[in-house]
Amino acid sequence: MAEISLLLVDDHPVVRNGLRGMFEAEPGFTVLAEASNGVEAVALAAELDPDVILMDLRMPGGGGLDAITELTRRGARAKVLVLTTWDTDTDTLPAIEAGATGHLLKDAPQDELFTGVREAAAGRTVLSPAVASRLVSAVRTPAATPLAARERQVLALVAKGTSNREIARELFISEATVKTHLSHLFTKLGVTDRAAAVAKGYELGILGQD
Repeated sequence: MAEISLLLVDDHPVVRNGLRGMFEAEPGFTVLAEASNGVEAVALAAELDPDVILMDLRMPGGGGLDAITELTRRGARAKVLVLTTWDTDTDTLPAIEAGATGHLLKDAPQDELFTGVREAAAGRTVLSPAVASRLVSAVRTPAATPLAARERQVLALVAKGTSNREIARELFISEATVKTHLSHLFTKLGVTDRAAAVAKGYELGILGQD
């Protein structure tokens, strides 16, 4: 069998070094390059055409979700396997919907990582037991709305054209907290800007219920 070529994407050098050492010591894998954020990952994927991209999601300078979305838009051949320390629905579902082949946790056993990469390279979906359990639960008991009450309040004010400063004053919270709520609701709705969030809010019936 041909070796599986990898691109490692994580903002922590120690994590990248550990993954590189692990995969280079195992027959059948070749690490082509490393990236510290999603923007670098998209550029390197276009240049190197790896078989599998191991992608973290939460990275400064360009998150993994945006990178997965862009890779899908470009029709990249590489299979993206999300590898994070988080197993929350707000991380897992948007990544899968954006085009990721699977999601494993960083504390997974070494053999599970090797098997996961091989499965991803073959085009099969890969989910750690913890992630799979959450996905099944989410499908069986879908929430009426993916947003928390405060996030719905923020979205409603955004829909009215309210600025972050005005939202902060209206809800008696800091602008930093407003930005945090926006970041969370963007992730939950699978969007990247305010306009798209409002459109999605109306589509899901979160907005326009009054």
